[in-house]
Amino acid sequence: MVTDMNFLDMQIMWNRLIAVTGEQAKTLIRTAFSTIVRECEDISAGVFDLRGRMIAQAVTGTPGHINSMAESVKHFIARFPLDTMKEGDAYITNDPWMGTGHLNDFVITTPAFHKGRLVALFSCTSHLMDVGGMGVSTEADDVHMEGLYIPILKLIDRGQVDEVLMEIIKANSRLPVETEGDVYSLVACNETGARALSKMMDEFELESIDALADFVLTRSEDAVRKSIAALPKGSWSYGMVTDGYDDPIELAAQLTVSDNGIHVDFAGTSQSIRKGINVPLSYTTAYSVFGLGCVVAPDVPNNAGSLLPFTISAPAGTILNAIKPAPVASRHVIGQMLPDVVFGCLRQALPDRVPAEGASALWNVTVRGRHKTDAAEEKPFALSITMNGGTGARPTKDGLSATAFPSGVHGTQVEIAEIQAPIVVWKKELRIGSGGNGRMRGGDGQVVEMSGRDGTAFDLLASFDRVVYPARGAQGGDDGAAGAIRLKSGKPIRAKGVTRIDADDRLILLTPGGGGLGDATH
Repeated sequence: MVTDMNFLDMQIMWNRLIAVTGEQAKTLIRTAFSTIVRECEDISAGVFDLRGRMIAQAVTGTPGHINSMAESVKHFIARFPLDTMKEGDAYITNDPWMGTGHLNDFVITTPAFHKGRLVALFSCTSHLMDVGGMGVSTEADDVHMEGLYIPILKLIDRGQVDEVLMEIIKANSRLPVETEGDVYSLVACNETGARALSKMMDEFELESIDALADFVLTRSEDAVRKSIAALPKGSWSYGMVTDGYDDPIELAAQLTVSDNGIHVDFAGTSQSIRKGINVPLSYTTAYSVFGLGCVVAPDVPNNAGSLLPFTISAPAGTILNAIKPAPVASRHVIGQMLPDVVFGCLRQALPDRVPAEGASALWNVTVRGRHKTDAAEEKPFALSITMNGGTGARPTKDGLSATAFPSGVHGTQVEIAEIQAPIVVWKKELRIGSGGNGRMRGGDGQVVEMSGRDGTAFDLLASFDRVVYPARGAQGGDDGAAGAIRLKSGKPIRAKGVTRIDADDRLILLTPGGGGLGDATH
């Protein structure tokens, strides 16, 4: 039994551990080369015990990264047992099925030592702009076409970088300098966390963090289970149709609340397809449990304990449990819809706690091309400009406009985008009235118009959704406006696929609005 003084000490150390992971994350953000990391904070960072359980995570980070990384460390331990780990080691992978769902996310895990003894592991993830292949597009037929595939390997051995592995990574990127810099940024991130943890252990005179880990995870799990115990018991189903690629995709879920926890089963969902919008189960799980946590236990810190009462299943071979080597580069297009699917189930049991559907999936404007430098040489460029539409109306408030929920990343600033690539953003403004009407209105999307600069054409790697099937209103609220994508020239353009944007043309995007909630007349 924990005494009052021990309880207080544990709470202080718990908060300190969250601060350690915050310091870890800040290092990654400040040293990253990728704009989507440095400006938009598309990362995750966390500390794990020696059983591979995530004890704490940085507040900054996306659910798709954090909640899939929460399981990935166990894969690292299985490949490199604890008794083989040495000070100065670091391990790397971008395996979509063991990491965060696609090849552009690198995961690095580092053993942390204190006074010569292994005490924890730090892990972090960030999005690298280019890892070769077809990149973050929908067009590959399998994962091997999408870029460089790195199994779980040792990147650094007792402080010595595997130069052969690093040369392979650089050689398979159109942006080798930036890619190498981002890898070292991830390494520095974990090293910062390990140093901060050792300092904390000195301060609190700790030889191990095992007792602290047990305290954190037990308290978190108990808090979530207490919230679940207060919920009505039963099963509820919900379905959603998304744009898909050539044909619509059906997402089906049955959510069951029982004394054992909450389980979501995606049986009935469409099969995987030969385009890169398939989702590995790790990413499906990550966004599904995030949706559950938002409604069921929003005040409980996210860790292995708080995630334990939530379980997710999807039949193998469906688009939500794509089997290797399915193409998965744009897995966010489907995966980020899943909180809305989970909300749809929960709304039937908890009508006063759940928002309407929103734009959900990020509208990332991913561009790639070559432009002439002052030296008249052609230099490759690649950039993802992050934006989104409106969120669904909330039970007591309107939805948020131009906000990336559920991903949580920041929108890319126009000035930063124009510095990083030869493009001009001619317009970026709210799409007034695009949110669905209701007792509470859905959030508005935005209107963006952009083109190449100084005669530069570029390729658009489009992966946009909610163009055919908009966010639906709930409880009598109206649907949000559908998204739209077009060229100023009037030439047709697909919402998914690779399109050449000519130097004299302009790309126009209208991002979707969120659904309204409740009857506006009442």
